[in-house]
Amino acid sequence: MTVRGERYLSLLLPVLLGALAFLLVIGPRVLDPTNIAWLGEGDAATHYMGWAFFRHSPWTFPLGLNPSYGLELGNGIIFSDSNPLLALMFKPFNAWLPETFQYFGLWLLACFILQAWFAWRLVGLVTPSLWIRLLGTGLFVFSPPMFLRMGGHLSLSGHFLILAALYLALRPGLHSRRLAWGVLLAATALVHAYLLAMVALIWLADLAGKVLKRQLSLRDGCIELGGLFLLVAFCCWQAGYFSVGGGTVAGGYGLYRLNVLSLVDPSGWSFILWDMPQGPGDYEGFNYLGAGVLMLAICAGAALLQGDTGLLWAIRARKLLLWALVGLTLFSLTNKLGIGMLDVHIWLPKPLELMANVFRAAGRMFWPVFYAIVFVIIFLVVRGNRPRAAVCLLTIALVVQVLDTRAGWAGLRKSRMVPPASTWPTPLTDPFWDNAGGHYSKVRSLLPQNQPENWLLTSQYALTHGLETDGVYLGRMGTRELAHAQQHAERMLASGQYDNDSLYILDSRAALEAAKTVNRQTDLLTRIDGLVVLVPGWKSCAECAPFAHETLDVRVKPGERQVFNRINGMLVSGWGQVEDWGTWSQGTEAEMTLQVPPEARAISIETAAFVQPNHTSQRVEVSVNGVAALSTQFTRLQDNTLELPLTPAMREASGADGQVRLHFHLPDAISPKALGLGTDERVMALGLKSLTVK
Repeated sequence: MTVRGERYLSLLLPVLLGALAFLLVIGPRVLDPTNIAWLGEGDAATHYMGWAFFRHSPWTFPLGLNPSYGLELGNGIIFSDSNPLLALMFKPFNAWLPETFQYFGLWLLACFILQAWFAWRLVGLVTPSLWIRLLGTGLFVFSPPMFLRMGGHLSLSGHFLILAALYLALRPGLHSRRLAWGVLLAATALVHAYLLAMVALIWLADLAGKVLKRQLSLRDGCIELGGLFLLVAFCCWQAGYFSVGGGTVAGGYGLYRLNVLSLVDPSGWSFILWDMPQGPGDYEGFNYLGAGVLMLAICAGAALLQGDTGLLWAIRARKLLLWALVGLTLFSLTNKLGIGMLDVHIWLPKPLELMANVFRAAGRMFWPVFYAIVFVIIFLVVRGNRPRAAVCLLTIALVVQVLDTRAGWAGLRKSRMVPPASTWPTPLTDPFWDNAGGHYSKVRSLLPQNQPENWLLTSQYALTHGLETDGVYLGRMGTRELAHAQQHAERMLASGQYDNDSLYILDSRAALEAAKTVNRQTDLLTRIDGLVVLVPGWKSCAECAPFAHETLDVRVKPGERQVFNRINGMLVSGWGQVEDWGTWSQGTEAEMTLQVPPEARAISIETAAFVQPNHTSQRVEVSVNGVAALSTQFTRLQDNTLELPLTPAMREASGADGQVRLHFHLPDAISPKALGLGTDERVMALGLKSLTVK
């Protein structure tokens, strides 16, 4: 083959390999820019919603602010993980784009192709053989940690940025180094903060190493350091990193860690190896190498023992890069070391722990080490074997890797190949919603919080009607801004005075508080299509359609069975997420409130009880309006009933509106994890199914 032919193949082969792997693992449907069916849940939903609001919002400075999605709580496009790099690229063309448009499918294709491209470059540092480079590239492309992120954290799928950083740090020579690192750092800053931290650390290690070895003068090193630092800071500013102030610090360092066994724990991504026990947050540190790479690692170990492969010399030449990778490993292991289910706590000063919580999902920080390990394995196999033997070993490893990891990526493909759709279904079908959309400029959640229970319905409704909203899901929110918003919400609930430009979606606690103070002459408080809404000024608005049925399901008629498998205004505190059958209590105390008619004489509650062979009973103590009503003990899981008599003293305490407050004391509440029944940490006792007033 001619030199020109080899050059063309060198350009074409990684692109083809990346594209074919994309079609195999993800499938072509996500490439339809009008198809958002695959983006309708979880993190992917907020990625799309952030972009959808951003494209229609006016330009701001910094460019990455997204004021309609999050309002004062936080609105940087970076914190909805909407990939600011592509959002800023496509926003100028908004007028020419279809009404529904997503670029996330194109991003996933780019991730595959660029993963292959930079893996090709990396393996090319070891060998000029096209076959070996192609097979080694395949092992980098079929990376379980990268595939896992394509299930939800779409921006974090950009592992090619890590490979690019490793390539720049390992390549010989200094050709266009400032330009190459500048482009890489700027692009990474506009994709995701975690990836930026990894790439920046590799750059700093490379820069310091070049200066210490005098390949760069101290002056040139300082110029590069200062110039690229300013470039990264500017990109972060424009992407909205600084829009949340102290909200960049969150909790979770030590929970979302790298388990020591992560490299060999498939966690459902292998047909060959068994899953291993792990902690509840260890999924963030998922770094399974794959059966093919693990098999190749055995061959690499044999090659290392048999002869001089040059590995030690290569490591000595890049000591600072090695220390950077060691630092990333220690950070990702965290101060709560996990070895399977065994936890070892290491004391860490509070200021350091607070700083570490900026990157609370520490298990992700191992990714550069993961790819360095794959590179070293390929290096040893290539240097320790003849070319033909190396090709055979790499071929077997790649086939095993693809087939074995199909245990995980087959489900990923299924979730991405759902029937295409340009809209998401919504239960908000009442004519009220269209009518209200023309009378208000904002739709807010009460109480304001990050990721309220109905955030997707709220933001979807706001987007459809051109409203602004704080009912959103963001990676970070401004701590001070959120506290101020919650204080303002508490004052509104206490006074019954609400902002006239806003429609409110209430959680169960806010609904109960609002019912006490709402001005029923002017404001509408009701449940519509399953959501509790408070609409200021609706009843005094001549153009607003009257709403005949105003109820919050807190007044219960005698004989009417109230079920708890949907959002219910009765639940005040101490209850978990609503499930198909009902809801579990959480903790040792729980409360609920309802209104009963004057003729009510008793309340009957159908429950489950969290009892197990090694936890055989649950004590339950109930008071009604502060008066002791019942003390009992359940010893079976299902078919339990609480019969609560309403005595004259209890009814008298309920007042004219008939409000009854039930308080549950559950001293035997316990979590499944504490009983050795998995990783569920919810402290449970009573499962609420239904309630009937007699």
